[in-house]
Amino acid sequence: MLRHLAVGDRARVIGYNAEDGAYRRKLLSMGLTPGTELSITRVAPLGDPVEIRLRGFALSLRAAEADALTVEKL
Repeated sequence: MLRHLAVGDRARVIGYNAEDGAYRRKLLSMGLTPGTELSITRVAPLGDPVEIRLRGFALSLRAAEADALTVEKL
């Protein structure tokens, strides 16, 4: 899970846990397509949100959004 990674860790998107098709489309539109590599840049004190860097920009994800992603640590 994305939320369990530490600042500085790198990961690759391998899929989605989201059962809602609209939510999956939202993640895809944000550039979180399978195979995309990302790095964790910041985590809020309570773990929500988490900021990631991918494709040259920073993106903050709430806990529910982060949980909808299946990632593998690189």
